Amino acid sequence: MADVRTFQALRNPEFRLLWIGLSISAAGTWMAIVAQSLLVLDVTHGSALALGVVSAAQAIAFLLFAPVGGGVADRVAKRKLLLLTQSLMMGLAVLLGVLTALGVVRFWMLPAAAFAVGAALSFDQPARNALIAELVPKEDLMNAVALQSAVFNGAALVGPALAGFALSRIGYAGNFFLNAASYLAVLLALVLLRDPEVVRPAGRLLDSMREALTYVRRDPVLPSALLGYGALLFFGPSTALMLPLFARQILHLGPSGLGILFSAAGAGTVAGAFALASLGEMRHKMRLLLGSILCWVAALAIFGLSGSMAVAVAALFALGAAQNWAGTATVTLLQTRVPAEMRGRAMSLNTLLIMFVRPLGDFPAGALTEALGLRVTVLAAAAVVGTIACAALTGPRRAK
Repeated sequence: MADVRTFQALRNPEFRLLWIGLSISAAGTWMAIVAQSLLVLDVTHGSALALGVVSAAQAIAFLLFAPVGGGVADRVAKRKLLLLTQSLMMGLAVLLGVLTALGVVRFWMLPAAAFAVGAALSFDQPARNALIAELVPKEDLMNAVALQSAVFNGAALVGPALAGFALSRIGYAGNFFLNAASYLAVLLALVLLRDPEVVRPAGRLLDSMREALTYVRRDPVLPSALLGYGALLFFGPSTALMLPLFARQILHLGPSGLGILFSAAGAGTVAGAFALASLGEMRHKMRLLLGSILCWVAALAIFGLSGSMAVAVAALFALGAAQNWAGTATVTLLQTRVPAEMRGRAMSLNTLLIMFVRPLGDFPAGALTEALGLRVTVLAAAAVVGTIACAALTGPRRAK
């Protein structure tokens, strides 16, 4: 039986309402991710480069708009901003569904749509994370962040399966329309929420963004935390890059075996989120961050050395859990160590790490894999991340 503390943030009615809406929407998002990837391959006759172009388009949008999105989130009512961004993304899902249903979709439309979604998410994610900090008391914040992470990663286990089922019956357009419909759950939740008081920063938008960056840079622990987590995201090859290669080159698996590997990492992420949520508030978040990254390093190294399905699945489960812990610790540090009026701008840094730095890191990882092989790349990544994390996160001022 789950400890009551695992879901303690849900005792706050407004967070519970938003969490339920996000749970429904996340499944639709994953259905659209799978459908869009397959549509890209269909339209381009199997071009892997085309998939990279679509991912790059979204990453560029985050680079351009995420810092501005955080500044805007601190200046307006976050609930109203989310109503706008969620409505825009629902409209884009409807548009993609209509274009697909009419048979007029062309490849250039797909990176354009990805860029537009990335631009909307650049405003949506900082506002959403900052709003959550306003819906729960400080002692429930880490639990709330972990539960929010569990929503999206839990949907990663369900959404792709639903997409495969729906694609065989209602096609690409049907998947996109179902994704559009799933946004209604979040929109309804946002309509029912109150507007927390907005403490607007003084001065111009660019000045306020610079002020927040200066505040973070001068904090005694945040630069080290962001460096450690950023190293994990940049130097650690993503599962999307390494698992297909590992399945084909080392374990000689087919599509079903590859699905098991992805599910193992996803299940570890969800289990890690619930395990961390059950711990409640933790005082030593920097120690949690360092320990999580070192667990991630060990799991990645074991995965890189593994030659059997059982060992690979166990290592990926641990890898997913440890990465969730590291991400949750970083987000909670950002939320709790900056003033309330800076939370949106602080969370835009987290958005940049996940949505820009992470996909950017797959380019050198892919090149190194091409030159030296997957095992060497994975083990080198583990060594580099472990070294940077120990250098950045150890010491008397950083251990708290």
